[in-house]
Amino acid sequence: MSTTGATADPLAALGSLPGVAESVESVRKAVDRVYGHRVMRRRSNEITSEAALRGARGSAALSGADWALEEVRRRTDFSADAEARVMGAALRLTAEAGQLLSIWRQSPLRVLARLHLVAAADDDAEVGRPRQAGEPVDEPLVELPLPDAQEVSGRLEGLADLIGAGTSAPALVTAAVVHGELLALRPFTSRNGLVARAAERIVLIGSGLDPKAVCPAEVGHAVLGRASYLAALDGYVSGTPEGMAAWIAHCGRAVELGVRESTAVCEALQRGAA
Repeated sequence: MSTTGATADPLAALGSLPGVAESVESVRKAVDRVYGHRVMRRRSNEITSEAALRGARGSAALSGADWALEEVRRRTDFSADAEARVMGAALRLTAEAGQLLSIWRQSPLRVLARLHLVAAADDDAEVGRPRQAGEPVDEPLVELPLPDAQEVSGRLEGLADLIGAGTSAPALVTAAVVHGELLALRPFTSRNGLVARAAERIVLIGSGLDPKAVCPAEVGHAVLGRASYLAALDGYVSGTPEGMAAWIAHCGRAVELGVRESTAVCEALQRGAA
């Protein structure tokens, strides 16, 4: 992560980048609207469950398993082929994220290790820990230059320190930085995209912006499309103020689209159509 200057709270400093405050405010208003929906007052658990399913589907789509929502509902075997394993990993991560909220602030690296363990679902030696020198990374959809293991270790420690120290940055900014940093680093040998999006989910929920987990940013990232996602990530990796602001704005738009999805679910339930 690169910031525009030395500060005791570099995450908060990103909030002053051009356009970021507007993105933060737009996201806050969108979240407030869906939380104010009358269905949320009576059936929020149903909205949360549906948002989790749709979020997992969106995250898997960005990792190469772009299935119809009804196919995700129908399937029970997620081990048959590579796409099914991606979908299964996304579903497990979405379920696991809620169990890790209380640990995130105290031990983000432990949470990330757990997320990778859940996503990989095997007992290979490299699972559940950052990759070591010489270990390959299976992340074909992100083609950015790969930082070496030493840089990964240092930047992960820096990110953990920032999270542990606390920040006055808006939740959107923190979530975007966590997501972008993990995609840029690809700290594990596999499933980094899925882990990065699950970590973004944890920040958005744990920060109090989306405590009921009904605003799935993963849906929005998928709707915006892989090309837009990767172009915005290029901006993050550039470290320029413009690039960082564009990535944060992209993540904000993804949250708003997640809100739109859950609002549609609320409307369907209100009509008795779901």
